[in-house]
Amino acid sequence: EVHLVESGGGSVQAGGSHRISCTASGFTTSTYSVAWFRQAPGKEREGVAAMDSDGHTSYAHSVKGRFTISQDDATNTLALQMNSLKPEDTAAYYCAADFGKKRDLWVVPSAWTYWGQGIQVTVSS
Repeated sequence: EVHLVESGGGSVQAGGSHRISCTASGFTTSTYSVAWFRQAPGKEREGVAAMDSDGHTSYAHSVKGRFTISQDDATNTLALQMNSLKPEDTAAYYCAADFGKKRDLWVVPSAWTYWGQGIQVTVSS
């Protein structure tokens, strides 16, 4: 059974850096596409970054150049390095996974089968 568990949530000062992780079990990340989404209160879930099974990465315009998605296939761990954080980055962050490539469909939450429960990242002014 596939399980995704996020870790590393917390409060961060604006302008600072933070790293969150997602540990997967029940599948091998090398054969799956993985992604990070976030959802702020009153807003829809938003795609942040994704990595297809071939290693290709995609980023939301709002985080391009600031966030980096990476994965360690040996440990089935997905990470999101967040730099130059802004208050607008405050949200619950979710990792997601699915078999195969998502291409442009990655930004659609319903395209992903497996989800973590989410962790809160709060960026203070």
